[in-house]
Amino acid sequence: MTSFQARSRISSTVKAIIQERRRVGAGGGGVLCNKRNDFLEILLCVDSLSEDEKVSFVLDSLLGGYETTSVLMGMVVHFLAQSPTALGQLKIEHQKIRSSKMKEELLNWEDYKKMDFTQKVIIEALRFGNVVKFVHRKALKDVKFRDYIIPSGWKVLPVLSAVHLDPSLHENALEFHPWRWETQDQAGKRFNPFGGGSRFCPGSELAKVEIAFFLHHLVQKYRWRTEDGDQPLAYPYVEFQKGLAIKLEPCSI
Repeated sequence: MTSFQARSRISSTVKAIIQERRRVGAGGGGVLCNKRNDFLEILLCVDSLSEDEKVSFVLDSLLGGYETTSVLMGMVVHFLAQSPTALGQLKIEHQKIRSSKMKEELLNWEDYKKMDFTQKVIIEALRFGNVVKFVHRKALKDVKFRDYIIPSGWKVLPVLSAVHLDPSLHENALEFHPWRWETQDQAGKRFNPFGGGSRFCPGSELAKVEIAFFLHHLVQKYRWRTEDGDQPLAYPYVEFQKGLAIKLEPCSI
């Protein structure tokens, strides 16, 4: 199945869900916009979008919310397997959090705020791994940037990885080193994995929460080794040469 056939098949499924939501939502007369129980119902009530645009919006949201987060998870697992010092510090942080909770008690927002080194690991994986290496933009009007004019209608391709791997901006830029974020500012122009402005990724914080909670269970319950020689490649999106095969063994907390 080609990518175009796959997209067509998924689009048909989304269209069927939309039609069913409209039928159920208003007894066959259309979605009741005053209810707005979830994201899809809000989207269906936007009159400025065509049916195909709404379907495309759903597909883009699914891809952005799943594909990038899962790739980032793989990156973190890979980098930690190569950095036992970072893994050891991460274990200590999560063991401390777990020791303050009852058995089987779920994590909460207060626990997440205590995951300081976890955040540094995630941020460094984003910088070094570059899940999203570039973004597509279009100038809607003439834009002046320093001494240059970008004409209206021109396409612009900001390459985020060029900044993240620039040795003049990041010391030892080609090394996974989470401790750099103890002194380096995350909010500056040196680090921009989620885009910026009005197109800033709306799921950035959710992705970090998912990775943090995933790591909480992974580092305490398992130890793992990656296959020798397996490395992430960008062609143009990130993939692992050997599919990131790992040898996983349970361990006691």
